[in-house]
Amino acid sequence: MKKVFIFQGGWKGHTPAEAADLVAEELRKKNVEVKVEDSLDNLADADFLKGFDLIVPLWTMGQLSPEQTKGLSAAVKSGVGLGGFHGGMGDAFRGNLEYEWMVGGCFLGHPYVGKYNVTLTDIESSITKGMSKTFSYESEQYYMMTDPGNDVLMETIYEYQGRKVKMPVLWTKTWGAGKVFYSALGHTAEELKKNPELLAMTIRGMIWASRKTTDEII
Repeated sequence: MKKVFIFQGGWKGHTPAEAADLVAEELRKKNVEVKVEDSLDNLADADFLKGFDLIVPLWTMGQLSPEQTKGLSAAVKSGVGLGGFHGGMGDAFRGNLEYEWMVGGCFLGHPYVGKYNVTLTDIESSITKGMSKTFSYESEQYYMMTDPGNDVLMETIYEYQGRKVKMPVLWTKTWGAGKVFYSALGHTAEELKKNPELLAMTIRGMIWASRKTTDEII
């Protein structure tokens, strides 16, 4: 049985507790054992983290100590997966370069909030397979700084200050032996509930990133 560790907290606007409950519920439907904590304390204990197959950060903003950064990074490098979404992973621990490099990007802002289109750039991935090639989404459109080495699975066109740029929305990467999954979509738990296809994709991404999985549709 897979084991997943979720830590939730930080800025309440992203409903971290509710999002943690929702993700835990969906993962348990996949016969996954889930532990949820509202503290960062265990992140300094790499041996504790290595007892899991996946770590899910749901902690917008906040700060990690050097020991917590080292512990989390070491666990993922050892093969524990890292998976998350929106600000809970992509806008966590601002300015922590080790964490941001591990994630593959960081939030810069969302000057546009409203309807926009998202396009799949990899329709064969087990994470996105079966989803519409292009779909409309209504929420914060994240403007992000990203690692050019990411494997981008979804992107959007961002129009800002008279320019149009391709902006990654969903990507995977590796950090040492660990697999990393990130989606910029999913502002709150309620938003995920209203978009069941997105919720299912997010859970598939987490299962994909977990240490003991194979690349198959879950």
